[in-house]
Parts: sequence; structure tokens; C-alpha cells
Amino acid sequence: MTLDSLRGLDEAEAARRLIAAGPNALPAKARRGVLRIAGETLREPMFLLLVGAAVLYLLLGDLGEGLFLVAGALASIGLVVAQESRSERALQALQALGQPLARVIRAGRECTIPPADAGPPAGEDPEPGAQTGPWLFSGTLVVRGQGVARVTRTGAGSALGRIGASLAGIVRTPTPLQQAAGRLVGLLGGLALGFCLIVTLAYGLVRGDWISGILAGITLAIALIPEEVPMVLVVFLALGGWRLARRQVLARRGAVIETLGGATVLCVDKTGTLTENRMQVSRLWAAGTDTVIPGPMPAGDPAAALVRLAALASAVRPVDPMDRAVRALAADIRGGADGLGGDAPDRIWPLCPDRMAVIQAWPRPDGTGLAAAKGAPEAIFALCRLEAAAIAPLQAVVERYAAAGLRVLAVASAPVAAIAPADPAGLDFTLAGLVGFVDPLRPDVPAALAEARAAGIVVVMITGDHPATALATARAAGLDTTAGVLGGAEVAGLSREALAARLRTVRVCARIQPAQKLRIVEALKADGQVVAMTGDGVNDAPALEAAHISIAMGVKGTDVAREAADLVLLDDSFTSIVGGVRLGRRIFANLRRALIYITAIHVPIAGLALGPILFGLASLLFPMHVVLMELAIDPLCALVFEAEPDDAAAMRRPPRRRDEPLFGPAQLARAALQGLGVLIGVLGLYVWALGGWPEAMARGAAFAALVIGNLGLALADAAGSGRLFAPYRRAYWLIATIILVVLTGVFTVPAFAAVFGVARPDATLLVAALVTAVIAAGWMPLADRVKRWRFVDPDRSTGVERPPSV
Repeated sequence: MTLDSLRGLDEAEAARRLIAAGPNALPAKARRGVLRIAGETLREPMFLLLVGAAVLYLLLGDLGEGLFLVAGALASIGLVVAQESRSERALQALQALGQPLARVIRAGRECTIPPADAGPPAGEDPEPGAQTGPWLFSGTLVVRGQGVARVTRTGAGSALGRIGASLAGIVRTPTPLQQAAGRLVGLLGGLALGFCLIVTLAYGLVRGDWISGILAGITLAIALIPEEVPMVLVVFLALGGWRLARRQVLARRGAVIETLGGATVLCVDKTGTLTENRMQVSRLWAAGTDTVIPGPMPAGDPAAALVRLAALASAVRPVDPMDRAVRALAADIRGGADGLGGDAPDRIWPLCPDRMAVIQAWPRPDGTGLAAAKGAPEAIFALCRLEAAAIAPLQAVVERYAAAGLRVLAVASAPVAAIAPADPAGLDFTLAGLVGFVDPLRPDVPAALAEARAAGIVVVMITGDHPATALATARAAGLDTTAGVLGGAEVAGLSREALAARLRTVRVCARIQPAQKLRIVEALKADGQVVAMTGDGVNDAPALEAAHISIAMGVKGTDVAREAADLVLLDDSFTSIVGGVRLGRRIFANLRRALIYITAIHVPIAGLALGPILFGLASLLFPMHVVLMELAIDPLCALVFEAEPDDAAAMRRPPRRRDEPLFGPAQLARAALQGLGVLIGVLGLYVWALGGWPEAMARGAAFAALVIGNLGLALADAAGSGRLFAPYRRAYWLIATIILVVLTGVFTVPAFAAVFGVARPDATLLVAALVTAVIAAGWMPLADRVKRWRFVDPDRSTGVERPPSV
């Protein structure tokens, strides 16, 4: 079947081939279904201990306690499976967003589909890796120029699809944070099992009750293993990536979420990031005449000839916004035929570092041709071999256009023989004129820049444009331009130390080559900065790889840039970057608070399981008490903490230090103090109650104080300040209500009370339990407020106190 390469398949033919060849989809990784997640959960030490305790109770004949433990274990597993399934759905959605796409032509219209193999007609069976050949395999990245290829194999039939089974079997590597958390949980798990053995031996040797010793040891082990940590990390990172995607930021690597909130410098492109990337021809200079667009332009006018020539130097199916603007304007001009034939140029000399211009050679029916060139004014002036005296007035026009915020390109033409030379520098080019493009500033950029500045983040604009154009855009956006412009030639000539010194004050870099972006990134990193870099071109990949946080453009960026990047902006907007930083700070702060809470609540649980044994008192906590507490902790730390909104002051603080750990000594000390407060309060209440009330009633009062203190501690750590009944806090109040209803049922239903070994506290004990819980959970937030009253600003996101700024 013969096809027009510029029209492609029609919809009917595409549908027929889809039925014949199957869907264009690669073999996907097996999804973690509910059963698989449940199986992985059952292998966790916490749940193995729960099952062991339940079996032990059933074997001992205590049917009620054994059945409760079985029900508790199933409920815990259900919670984990629900959270993991939610995270898995979020990850699948993110993977779908991150799939590469290829442009195709259908019935003369462009659209995007997943990539496939292209090349000679079917029948040949090439393998990837050949040095030369006419094949274009799925997964290939076009690094220069344009071309049209015919698809021959799709989906599983493509070369990449044939190795898809191997790719689908690759196991996901945990992020560094997840690996560190795994080591922490493993260490604490080993300590928990060690304490379990010690308590069992102590109980059996001192009291002679080995069965009770085994149960007490299992209780302590269950209390000490922080099995919530891995689940919380998975939930936070998966849902964090999902929340970023909702803000038009696709996280291709989960580990970047841990870094995003700590960025100190944002290096951003001008075009398409700070501006709308909606190029329009605004001014034309031809034959000494300045023409304003829109305006009258007769077909025979030199400005019209300039536009047609610029169109011949633009891609036939343009992607670049300036090419699109030129071709759109050229399509409106009637008459003035150039006598050129063919639907595509005979030869293209693409943009390259040594010649910042695009040249395309077009044939004429008489066997001759015309080469049209469009690019940076200095590059076109060099092609035209202009003398300094001729360049001076032209440069004045360029400066005038650039000062008005226009991006300026020069256009030239040259006759060319039927066989074009390999090097266009030998052609006899004649300058046709200058074209000025306007690219409006995004309206939300000034506010986003002000927010970044208030957050202590330095924004550096990097562009290949003329310095005057860059300065005009920077002033309109609100960037500091007092230090002037750092040019590409200066970047190339400075040492790393000198460049770092210049970048401490300069906020605008112009006429920057992609390779010079790498020097800028390296200089900033050497100066101790955490660098986020945006990029869209093939040559931006080294700078993106070098940056701590690499950000590719999802709309105008190349596949190479997207593959090298940690984040992809789905709308190419600078505001999305700032929103991503804000969300990164939120995720980091909420994750830190969740870990503080998890650590804090395990202190009283472990202490109350071990303390009574050491003091020779009746056991306070049994396995069923710990199970009920764990059922409260899991949804609290996974749902409540993750849903907490941005701290109102989060973007008014400087970025955290690069070496600041997520959970370091300051957070450990805070968690220990909080946990000790609850432990001392509840244990003191229990000892006091044993002196005047029955053991079951004293245990009931202490357990009620522990549960209510746990809820208060979660609210204090998650919220800190703000409205207690805000809509985003519904999950907390729902969970708290369910837990309090269950606690009431434990005290009022005799069968439950017997299983838990408690009795309903009288009014005095109940009041004492409430007062104990409130004081134990609220003393540290109260102390924080006292510190604020003493003119000290506690940083809630870091737990570190610092004096207010002067």
C-alpha cells in the first residue's frame, strides 16, 4: 500500500491494522494485587508475632483472647493491605503519565501514541545495536534534526517488546530513605526479640510462671517493633508523587521527593518556563524598514519576502514555537512565489554549537536551489561575512528589539547548486533582515518568584537569548537585575571558584550554551548549594544529571531530557516548580512528624509492658491491648499525618540544611520526651490506682489514659497549630471516634472486659485518666507556646529552636 508520508494512515486503516497487529503496548510489570500484598504483609515480624500469640492463646484454652487476637491480626493486615493497595494505584497512575510518546501523522493531522519500530517493509528482522542501518527502534531518542519513518512493528512485536518480559521482571529498588528505614526496623526488631527473651526468662525465673513470661515477652516484642515505618514511607512517597502529579509535576524517581523541599537554588529556563512559549512575530526589519506586526504588509513588500524566506528556514512540521509563528504568518501572505518545488527541503544543516543557525536547501525546477538560513544574529552575520561597519547599525536594531523584550533572529539566503555542499559556510549568503518575536510572561510568575524568594530560594534565569532580552524579561518577572548579566563567554572563561562567586549575586545568565549549564551547576554545587535545574534539550542532559534535582519540560522537552530528569513538568510552568517545592517541604515535614509520633508512642507501650514486671506489679498490658493500640497507630500515622496541609510558615523559612537528616538527634529527643511524658503519667496513674482500687479497674484506667493520650499525641504532632476541626482533619476525628467507641465497648461489654482484663473505672479514676492523658500529651505543645511567648520561634518542621531574624 502506497502512503503519503505527509498524510499518514487514515483512521479506518489505522483501526484495521490495530485489529491485525494487536495493541501497541509493551509487556507490563505484574501488578501487586491484594493477595500478593497480603502475603508480603504476613511475612512481617509484627504479624508473625501476632499470629504466634493468637495460636498460643488458643492452645492454652483461652478462646476469647485467642479469637480477639486473630480478629486484631486480620484487622491490622486489612489496614496495611488497604494502604499498600492505595499506594500501588497511585504508582500505577504515575507510571502511566511517565510513558514516552511519539508523534505520528494520521490523515494529515499530528497526534501522539506510544513509540514503535520503524524502517524497511516487514520481512526483514533486524536486531538493535547495528552500527548503521535504516531502522528506527522503539526507545530510540532523536538527538538532532527531523525525519519521517514508517512503522513496521508495534507492541510486543517490536525489538523492545521482545525483551519486555525481562524488563517486567526487574524488582523495584528501594529509595535510600526506605533502605535506611529498613535497617532501622531490622535493628529494632532484633532488639525487640532480644528483650522478648530477657523478659520471658526473668518472668519465668523470678515468678516461676513460664507461660505468662512467654506472653509478656511476645507483648513486649509486639510493642517494640515499629512495623509502621516501612508502610508510612511507602504511603508518603507514593501519595506524595500522586499529589505532585496533581500539581502538574511528575516524579519519575521517588527519592527526589526527599530532596525537593531542600532546594536552595532554582536554575530555570526563560522560554516556556517563565514565559508562555507562545511565540508571535512582533517586528520585522528588512531593507532598512521597521514593520510592526500586525500591520499592513503587501505581498511585494521586503518584509513579506523576509517572512517567506524565514518560513523556508523553518521545519515543515514545526515543533519549535518560533518556527510555528513564522509559518503561520507566512501562510497569511499571498503572492510572491519563490519558484521552489517539493514538499520538503533537499538538505538540512541543523543547529549546532559552532553555528547557532538552521539552514535548509530547497530545489528549483531548473535544477538549482535556494538555501535559507535562520538563527542568532551573530551567527547569520558570520555566514554573510559582514564587516564590522555593516554590523554596527544592524546590532543597534538588535539591541533595540531586545531591550523591548523581543527575541531576535536574523534571516539570510544563498543560491545553491543541485548537489548541496557538505559545509554551508562556503555558500554566498545575503542578509534578508531581522525578525523579532514576543513571548508573553506567564501572569503567575511574579507571585511565584516572590514566594520562592520569601522561602530563601535563589532563582537564576538561564537563557540562550540576547542579554538585553533576558534583562527585560527578568525585570518584568521581578528578578533582581542589579548585578547585571552573566554571559556565556564569561561562564566559559571563569574558574569554578570565580564562577561560584559571580553566581552569588547574578540572577540572569544569557547567551548560555547547553554545555555551559553544566559548568553553572557544578559551580553552584561546589558552593554548597542544593541545585534544581530545568532543561528541555538533548544537550541539557549532562546538566540535568549533575543537578541534585533535575526538572525536564513535559510539553516542549525532548525525550532525552525527560529520561535524564527526576521531575517532569507536565505544563512547563515555573509556578508548578514552586508548588512542587512547597509540597516537597510539606511531605518532608509531615513524614518527620509521623516518625516522631511513631517513635514517641512506642516508648510508653514498651515501658508499660516492661515496667510493671521490673517493679513486681501486676502486668498492665496484654497482647490484646497492644493490638488495639496498633490498630489505632497505623491509620493515624498513615492517613492523618499524610493529609496534613502546608504549614502556613513553610515557605517563609529558609531551606533545610543539606546534611540535615529526616530523623536525627533533635527529632529522637523530642519523641523520647513525648513518650516519656505519657509513660510516666500512665504508669504513675496505674501505681496510684493499685493502692485504692481493684487491679482490673486500675488497669482499665491506665489503659484508657494510654489510648486517649495516644490520640492527643497524634493531634499535637500532626497539627501543632491551626483549626482542630478543619475539613482535612476529618480522618483524625473519624478514627478517634471509632477508637473511643471501641474503648467504651471494652468497658461496657462484659465479654470484652474479661478478654482485656479490665473493669470500668469509677468517676474518680475516669477523671484522673482524662487529666493524665491531657497533661501527658499536651505538656510539650504548651512548652512550645511558652517558648514563643519568650520571643523564640520553634521551627515545627525541624524541631530545632532558633532566635527570630533581625
